[in-house]
Amino acid sequence: MHAPIVSTTRVPIGSDADLAWVRQQVRRSAADLGFNLVQQTKLVTAASELARNALVHGGGGHMEMTVLAEGAHHGLRLSFVDAGPGIRDVDLAMTDGWTTGNGLGMGLSGAKRLVREFALDSRPGEGTTVTITDWVSGLPAPRTGAP
Repeated sequence: MHAPIVSTTRVPIGSDADLAWVRQQVRRSAADLGFNLVQQTKLVTAASELARNALVHGGGGHMEMTVLAEGAHHGLRLSFVDAGPGIRDVDLAMTDGWTTGNGLGMGLSGAKRLVREFALDSRPGEGTTVTITDWVSGLPAPRTGAP
C-alpha cells in the first residue's frame, strides 16, 4: 500500500543557485516534519548530490518534493528528473569509485546509503529519474529550552 500524498512541490534545477534552493527546501521541509538533525543532514546531502547530478550530467531538470503521511508517520519523497543523455550502465554507475567526471564516484551509491528507499530509472537518450524516500524515525526530537 502506498502512503497518501499530502503535498508536492516542484523545484527547478538549472543553475548553482537552484542547487542551494533545493538544499534549503529539503532542510526546511524535513525539519517541519520532525526529522532529527542527523536525518536532515543525510537527506540534504543526498538531495544535494542528486540535484548536482541532474544539473551537471543531465543538463538541468527539476526536483519533485512530496510530503507523505502513513498514519502517524511522515516522510519525504524526492524525485530528481532530467532529460539528459541517461545512464548507459546503471550497475557500473552505482559502483563506488566510478565516475564520468572529476568527482570521487560516490554520488549515486553514497546517496543510496543515506536514505531508506532509492530508485533509479534511466534510459539512454531519454534522461534519468532518481527517487529517494525517507521517513521520520520513531526517536523523539531533542528538547529545546528546558534543562
